[in-house]
Amino acid sequence: MQCMTDTIWLCGILSNRRLLGGKFLALLAVLLFVNPLQAQTTAPRAGSVVPPARTAPDSVNKGKIAPQSAVASTNNGWTLVRTIRLRQPGAASLDRRGNLYVADAQDNIHQYGPDGQPLNVYSPPLPGHTAQLEAWNVSKIMAFYDDRQEIRLLDRFLAPITQIRLSDYFDGLVRVATLAPDDKLWLLDESDLTLRQFDPTPQRLGQTTPLDLIIGRSKPDFRFLRQYQNNLYLVDRNSGIYVFDNLGNYRKKLPFVGLTTVGFRGDELYYLTDGILHFFQLYTLAERAQSLPAVEGGINQVLMGEQFAYLLTPTAVMVYKL
Repeated sequence: MQCMTDTIWLCGILSNRRLLGGKFLALLAVLLFVNPLQAQTTAPRAGSVVPPARTAPDSVNKGKIAPQSAVASTNNGWTLVRTIRLRQPGAASLDRRGNLYVADAQDNIHQYGPDGQPLNVYSPPLPGHTAQLEAWNVSKIMAFYDDRQEIRLLDRFLAPITQIRLSDYFDGLVRVATLAPDDKLWLLDESDLTLRQFDPTPQRLGQTTPLDLIIGRSKPDFRFLRQYQNNLYLVDRNSGIYVFDNLGNYRKKLPFVGLTTVGFRGDELYYLTDGILHFFQLYTLAERAQSLPAVEGGINQVLMGEQFAYLLTPTAVMVYKL
C-alpha cells in the first residue's frame, strides 16, 4: 500500500515537471536511484554479512576446500605417508628418479613411485630367487637370480630387454652381481674368488681381479655388490666392505661387519645395524647415526631417497617423508 502511494506521488510531481526547477529535478533523480524499493532487487543471503569478531556460518564457506589434516603419523621425527602391504619384501633398489623397485616372496618385481604409488609389476617366466636388484642405471634395471645363475635386464617400465645365462660364459658360481653405469656387469665368482667384469653387448668377459691375496685366510661371506661414484663396494658379512675402483683395482677395506647390504645417498654410505641407521661420509670419513621409527615385526632393510625413506619389514614397505 505504501509502495502504491509513493508511486502516485512521484507521478504527480513528474506530470508538473515544467513547474519544477532543474536543480530540484536533479535532486529527485538522485533520491529515485538510492530508493531501496527500486535499487534492492534481491534479499541478502542469510549469513552473508558477519558481525565483527564472529565466525561466518558454514553456508558462507560452502564450496571452499578445508585445510587437509595430516593423515600421517610421526614417530621419532619420521612421518609415515604410506604402507605398502607386500609379502616378504626381498631385494630392493632405488633409481635416480626416486622410484622404488622391490621383489616379493614370489619373486615378482614391483615398481613404485617415490611416494609409494604402484606403477608396474614384472613376473619372471620361470621361478627363481631374486638375489639382487640394481636400478641406479635408470635406463636398465638388473635382476640377478642366483639359483638359476641368470641375469635379466629390464627397461624402466619393467619390460624385458635381454636374458644372460652366466653358465654359458664360465664355469664358476656367481654369488653377487651388479650393473655399472656404463652398462657393464660386475660379478663375484665365488668358485675361484675372482671379481669379473662382463660386457653384455658383445657378451664377453673383461677385467678380472683375483681376491685370494686380498682376502687372505679369512672365510668370506659375500652378500652385496654395488658400484657408486667410480668405486665398487663388495660387502663381506664376516670381515667388512672391500672397496675397488671402477677398473677393479683394490683400494681399501671399511671395517663394517655383520652387514648384508648397504646404500648410498649423496656422499654418504649408510647401513642398518641393531635397529640404528648409520651414515659414513665417503670422503671426510665422518660418522653419524639416526634412530628409526618403532615398527611392528622389525626392520630388515632401509633405503634412503632424496625426499622419502623406505623401511622394509617382513610384511610391508613403510614409506616415510623426510
